[in-house]
Amino acid sequence: MLTGADPPLVPDRRQASFVELLHQQAPYLALGERARLADATPHGTTIVAVVHPGGATMVGDRTATLGTVIAQRDMRKVFPADEYSAIGVAGSAGIALDLVALLQVELQHFEKIEGTTLSVPGKANRLAGLLRSNLALAMQGLGVVPLLAAYDPAAQRGRVFSYDIAGGRYEEHEHYAVGSGSLFARGSLKKLYRPDLTAEQAQQVALRALVDAADDDTATGGPDQRRGIFPTVATVAAEGYRELPDDEIARLLDESGPPTGPGR
Repeated sequence: MLTGADPPLVPDRRQASFVELLHQQAPYLALGERARLADATPHGTTIVAVVHPGGATMVGDRTATLGTVIAQRDMRKVFPADEYSAIGVAGSAGIALDLVALLQVELQHFEKIEGTTLSVPGKANRLAGLLRSNLALAMQGLGVVPLLAAYDPAAQRGRVFSYDIAGGRYEEHEHYAVGSGSLFARGSLKKLYRPDLTAEQAQQVALRALVDAADDDTATGGPDQRRGIFPTVATVAAEGYRELPDDEIARLLDESGPPTGPGR
């Protein structure tokens, strides 16, 4: 016997509110449910990439957040994709790390089968395909927004590609940033970037942009001198992929000075 609290055996699809019908029939698709699912997983935040003559530099902060809580202070978000490229990831941490591992395996597999590395446009397109395969989860709040920085031997220059959650890829010719602090980082990059930067100057510019982002964005972690946690700094050039040790990063931070802007 039905009570007043029981749902009808045949739902009334004539109701005027589609949102109400969605909550009754498929609550996991409702925006509120998606938001709760996204809030239940750690998220990585800000990644910065800068193109300079002869290569490209990528810098990533180390903080992962769970809503308003710091889930991890030393999460790694910048990785070698292969010998001549770097991938940085922002967004749902678990999905992001799987995406990185899958791209690394894809590039290794191609090199073993073909006897040569995949071209830079090929790497960028393959990453776009992996993102498209995650679109269903991205629409539920478990999205990943990567950056790809690579040295192109054919053109003898660095290249940077940005993406959206649907797999759209876009080449950035100077610099770019993704993640929750990207708005502030991009503002800093516009002021500091020059096309003739050396590799070390590009590293300083990217670090300064990340520090500026951390100064304004609560989810972006800046250098933590007390705990000895520094951003990840990687450069790709003709010599290959290289990550800077912590002592070198500390020196670059000291030389780059405090965050930019009045009163800082």
